[in-house]
Amino acid sequence: MNTFFITGTDTDVGKTVATCQLLRGFAAHGLRAVAMKPVASGCTTIDGALVNADVVAHRAAGNVVVPDELASPYRFAPPISPHLAAREAGVAVSLDHLAACAAQLQTLTDVLLIEGAGGWHAPLTDEADMQVLAQRFNVPVILVVGMRLGCLNHALLSANAIIAAGLPLAGWIANRVDPRMDRYADNLDWLQQHLPAPLLGEIAHAPDAAGGTLDTPAVAQLIA
Repeated sequence: MNTFFITGTDTDVGKTVATCQLLRGFAAHGLRAVAMKPVASGCTTIDGALVNADVVAHRAAGNVVVPDELASPYRFAPPISPHLAAREAGVAVSLDHLAACAAQLQTLTDVLLIEGAGGWHAPLTDEADMQVLAQRFNVPVILVVGMRLGCLNHALLSANAIIAAGLPLAGWIANRVDPRMDRYADNLDWLQQHLPAPLLGEIAHAPDAAGGTLDTPAVAQLIA
């Protein structure tokens, strides 16, 4: 059983794109692969139920059908920080419940990808952030680096924080969120030299998570 926590250098750096491409990559190896979005804000109401676009993308990319209650335990309509959305909805996000949902998913799949919200220290509740959630799961972390101006600082800060939290950094993914980024190759080279984890792969600028598969030798090593 392989479980990884997916975090990013910021919000809108392509965590969902990377998660979906990883799901397709693992599935290509004949593994049952599914993703979990513990807390999702910015949901829309469809047939009386709150639906999150990231969770829909996960479902399309994975190859295991699991209950929404496990894959997306907490869903909120406002497109705001999860801790604010939960407070407005009068819902107390329970780390125990999230851990129990993840444990159930682990019995149904070979690879579980848990996608966080925002960056490493994005608030989850008034008391806990994404770091605390990842520590509760106690699994290796994959960092999605949004390749744009400022990413070097954000990437190194995030990597150092993950390691300081006592969790292994399994690798990082370079996602070219800014297709016009100046000196992309030089920035990528700097990150490869300074981040204390292997580059799992590069993702070209992708407006959505519908296509692409991340299947590199480094990715294969994650499940070896």
